[in-house]
Order: sequence, then C-alpha cells, then structure tokens
Amino acid sequence: MPRFHRTIRPWCHLTSRVGQLGSLFILLGGFLSAHAALQFDVFLGYDGIVPEASWVPVVCEIKNDGPSFNGTIELAPAGGNQGQTLRLAVELPTGTLKRVVMPLFVTRGYARWDAHLLDERGKSRGEQLGLGPRKQVSQATPLIGALPRTAGGTPVPKPTLAQSQELQPAAARILPSIFPDNPLVLEGLKCLYLNSERAAELTKPQVNAIFAWLNAGGHLIVAVEQPSDVTSSPWLKDMFPCDLKDLKAVPHHSDLESWLRDEPWPASGAPSQDLQRLPGRPRTAPQPEAPSVNPFSNLPSDLDFEAAEMQVAVVTVRDGAVTVKSGDTPLMVAAPRGRGRITALLFSPEREPVRSWKNLGVFWAKLMEVPGGWYTSRDVNSPGGWSSDGIFGAMIDSRQVHKLPVGWLLLLLLVYLVVIGPLDQYWLKKIGKPMLTWITFPCYVVLFSLVIYFIGYKLRAGESEWNELHLVDVLANGDHDELRGRTFSSIYSPANQRYDLASKQKFATLRGEFIGWGGAASDEKTTVVQKGDGFDAQIFVPVWTSELLVSDWWQSAPAPLRVTLRRQGASWSVNVDNRTERKLAAIQLVVEDRVIPLGEVPPLESRSFTVAKDQGLPLRNYVRNNAQNFQQAVQSRQSALGRSERGQISDLPNASMAASFLAQVGYDQNYGNAFVAPPGLDLSPVIRHGGAVLLAWADDFSPAKPIYQFTPRRSHRSTLWRVPLTIE
Repeated sequence: MPRFHRTIRPWCHLTSRVGQLGSLFILLGGFLSAHAALQFDVFLGYDGIVPEASWVPVVCEIKNDGPSFNGTIELAPAGGNQGQTLRLAVELPTGTLKRVVMPLFVTRGYARWDAHLLDERGKSRGEQLGLGPRKQVSQATPLIGALPRTAGGTPVPKPTLAQSQELQPAAARILPSIFPDNPLVLEGLKCLYLNSERAAELTKPQVNAIFAWLNAGGHLIVAVEQPSDVTSSPWLKDMFPCDLKDLKAVPHHSDLESWLRDEPWPASGAPSQDLQRLPGRPRTAPQPEAPSVNPFSNLPSDLDFEAAEMQVAVVTVRDGAVTVKSGDTPLMVAAPRGRGRITALLFSPEREPVRSWKNLGVFWAKLMEVPGGWYTSRDVNSPGGWSSDGIFGAMIDSRQVHKLPVGWLLLLLLVYLVVIGPLDQYWLKKIGKPMLTWITFPCYVVLFSLVIYFIGYKLRAGESEWNELHLVDVLANGDHDELRGRTFSSIYSPANQRYDLASKQKFATLRGEFIGWGGAASDEKTTVVQKGDGFDAQIFVPVWTSELLVSDWWQSAPAPLRVTLRRQGASWSVNVDNRTERKLAAIQLVVEDRVIPLGEVPPLESRSFTVAKDQGLPLRNYVRNNAQNFQQAVQSRQSALGRSERGQISDLPNASMAASFLAQVGYDQNYGNAFVAPPGLDLSPVIRHGGAVLLAWADDFSPAKPIYQFTPRRSHRSTLWRVPLTIE
C-alpha cells in the first residue's frame, strides 16, 4: 500500500495542474470571445475632414454579438485636458448593429479626442484614443460632401496655389449608411454632390436633414445617372427644377468649356455677384471691393472630350433656369430653394467622356466657388480673426462685473512697495526696533491681501444672472416654418458652482465660447448628455465670472411672422404680419445692398409699408457704422483689467443686425475678414443671391423655453428674427 500511494500521488498532481490550465484557457477564451463579439468604430467629421468653427458629425458604429448591455458613448478631449465632454446613452441588445451621430463643434487647431464605450458599471468595453482629423480646412475653404455612384466618382477640385493646406478645396466621400440625419452637422459643407443612383439609399431622416440644410443656404448638386433614378424618388422629383424624360447622345458640348472660360469667378473670399446670382433673381449692385476675375480665361480645350458623345437627360425646365446648354439641349439647370439652391447636372460626371475630361477639376472648382484669386497668387493667408461669439458676449455679459483700471492697479502696487519698503524702515527706525520687521512684513502681506479681496468683492460680487439673445432664422416650409436658432446665453455666478441645463428642442446642441485667434473654445469643464434630439448638461462656472454658452437648434413651428415683398417700380411694398404676442421693433429691410428702416408692428397685427431705395443706407455703411467698436469690445472683454465699458455693447438691436452681415466688416483687409463666424450666421450670401432679408427685434421675448434648470436672481431675454425673402 505505501508503494501504491507513492505511485498515484504524482499522477493526481499532474491531473490537477492540467485541470487548472484548462480552466485558465477556457476563461481566457471566453474573455477574448466576449471582446471579439463587440466592435466599436468611430468616424470623425466628413471622411476625416473637418472645417474650423463648425459642427461636424461623429458617427459611432457599434456591433454587439455578445451579451446585452446598456452602454454610454463618451467623447472627451484627449490627454485629460479640460473642455466639453459629450455623452450618449445607447441600448445594445445581442446581435445588433447600431450607428449613432454625435454633434461635435470643432475649433481652430488640430485637437484630439478620446472615445470610450462604457457599460452600466462605468467599465470601458471599447475605445478609440487620440482621434483627430486627417485634414482640417479653414472656415472660408470650400468643402464638398459627396454621395457618388463609385469611390472614383468623388469630386476632385483643382488644387490652388496657396501654400497652406487649410486653403486647399476638399471633397469628402460619405457612405449613405453613415450619412448624418442631423442638419446641424451638415452646415460645415458648402456643397453636397449626389449621384441620382444613390438617392434611393437615403432614409427619410437623412432626406429631411438635406432639405433643412438646403433651405438654410446649402448648395445641392445632383447628377442624373438615369432619369428613372429621379422619377422613382418622390422627394428628389419634387425638389428637381425640371421634368426628366429620356437620355440622348449629344455630340457637341463645348459650351461646358466655354462656361469655364467666360463666366466670372470671385476674386477673393466673397463670391462674386454674377457667379452667386441665382437665375430668375435680380442682379444686385456690384461691389467694387469684390471684383470678378477668371483665372481660367485662357483654359485650353480638351479636344478628345469635345469630340466624344455625351449622354444627356432630355428635360422640360419647370422652375429653374438653364445655366449651360448645347444648342437647345440644357446641360445644367439651377434653381433657388429657400436660402440655398439646387444645381441639376443633366449628365453624369462619373461616366465617359466627362470622367476623363482634363478640365474636370476646374469644373468642380467652379461649382464649389473656389475663389479665383487662390489660383493666381501663392500669397494667400488663411482667413482669421476674432470670433463672432465675442460680439454677442459683449452684448449680454453681466453688467455686475467691473474691472480694475490699470492706473488704479499701478497705484495700489506703488503704495504696497512704499509701505513694505521706505515707510516700514522709517517708522521702525524711529521707534528703535528694526527687528520688528519680521512681524510687520507678514502683517502688511495679510493686510494688502484683505484689501485686494475687498476690492475684488466690490468689483465682482453680485447675484446669479442669466441673459439670453436668440438669433432665429425663419425658413418657410409649406404651411409651417422651420426655425434655425442660435441662442447665446451668458451666466454669471457669485460662487464656484455647477449648474444644470436642459433643452428639448429638435436637434439642440450646446457648446462653449469659440475664442477665435487663440483657436480654442472655453476650457471650463462641461458635460453634455445628448438625449434624443435634445440634451442635458452640467456646467461649472468659477466665482465672480461670466460664462458664455451657445446652443444651436432646429425646430418646426407655426409661422411667428409672415412677410411678403413686392417690387413696385423703383420702390418696394412690404407686408409684415406679426403673429407673436410681442411688439416687433427696429424693423429693417435689407434689399439690393441697402438697409431701409420700417418702424414697428404691434403684437398680433399686420402692417404694410412702401419704401424707396433712397430711404436707406448702403449695407456696408450701416454695418461698419454699428460695428466700429466690435473689435475693441471683444479684445477688452477678454482682458481682466481696463475700463469695463470698453468690453460692452449697449445697442443690442443694431449690433445684432450688423453682426448678421459680418462679411461687410474688414473685407478690404488682405488677410480676410476681421471676424470668424460659424456657417449660416452671415446673411450676406442671401443679398448676393438677389434676395432680401427682414430683421425684426423683439425685446423680453424668447421663441423657446429657457434651458437653465435653476432660478437665477436676474435674467433678460431678447430675440432677433431674421427672415430671408424672395422679391415677388
């Protein structure tokens, strides 16, 4: 028996070790399979391209073949930096593939973000660290999104001579499966190219986003692959400016190259009058500071292209105008759609002979309206300047905050030096106890610290305050309106405190202040949780400071006001129907580069006005008269010292209206505009297109519920209605 035990014991030990290793491999295999069952991918911007000072999409694609769980997507600045953290809750049942879009505001500079997928316990189940754009372009650089038939069909605009990559026109291919359904994140695109074959792959929310983006000023370019692609898509058929019939071969189409050579191009960052003017709208007065020039007036012809037959759709123009035609056959038709426009290419640039056309890059550059001056000079600087956010901050920042003038600061410093130096030495020497300086010096430090705190308390202490200024574009859409709102909110805190915010509006977002020259946004810690179309947020505001926040939103609503504009010889007839319960004051009509005051309209009333052109001021003069102190106010506002009134703007109605046409400020400077504004804030393109704008001020009025979830001791709200008009 003893020998038997000595024999079996090693075998038992070996069996135990094998069992332990087997269990370890099973656990390791289960761990690896669980992680392999979850796929977390993040796509930043438009195919990795982001424009500055714009909302861009962050598309998160999650495939879960493992156990179900409720996850949270978290997007935060990389490296543990302060800033805004975005979160989005998502349910992930077993065997699902989900794609969600998070709006992200991109400032200047190549910032990076960390994306995490967290479970209910806060454990990271997937991550993408150090996410950054593969390319960032200037806010003035044309960017075209593309839904081509093939990857090779993505537009490739001709490169410019500019040395900076930020000024090279860019194209981003977007797959229909990850195309955003939020119109806010489409605003970074100047143009959108759609091959008609892709129209059927778009969902209804994606189509609605395109409609909203187009109505707010986008440029949709649709290429006809087959007429049936358009006729079988009701939304595209209704939007199209012409009725399609069939395809036919066109042997002569040299008019396309003539269009590239003959039509004018914009010379600088602002589009030229002739290029921007939509068919069917009146030509506005030329601007001497924005001359038209064509850098391709001597463009050589592509003989192979002109000799080949091209398949062109036969159409009947419905409500557009022919831009280019070959004989009696239209090749391109354009038409206005709200603030934007649609261009129908009645041929496919993805098929021969256009695909091999040597001048195709110039063609795309022309459609994208790349400034012509960028093709004639290498000395082109990236447009930059102060942010437009600072202008509105100077309007609504709390007036409870006062600054210490530099002179008083220097005087206080001089007194401090005198006290701790000659005065201390004099009186201690006089009493014969110089060693007491070890006691008096700390007392002086404490005394002056208390004095400084008392001065700061008197200059900064106050009550909690919340001020709002709404810029709302009223975009007609059938029997109701689409409201594109920009809510500038300023919060003043008398203590270090966190505040809760929430919005239930459609496609509502929240961001901090964009600084401008510094290329950054406010670095105060903010957490924004996207909930459906709205958001919940928590912000931290330091003691005795005023923080600026911006909420961008879309909302369908009954028309708050209806405006009709008719030309009567050398004058205009304007009817303003105020359907709100607040008086509309300081109403201004901007038409043909003139600003004409109209007066007031009481609540729930309608009034008609007849005005002549000589009653107003030139738009540029009006803007510059009211924007004289914009730059000084923005600079002073960011300084902790100086005169308080230098960082304040008191005339809110006229300043808000002038800020709606920022392209008129500093246009003659060689580095571009003096201010950088997010897309859509500047209404100058509406006037260049031949349209008009009505501006109306409503004091103590808000078109939406306040987003603050606390009770401020002080508050004020006001609204600027901006109504784009077509002259009838």
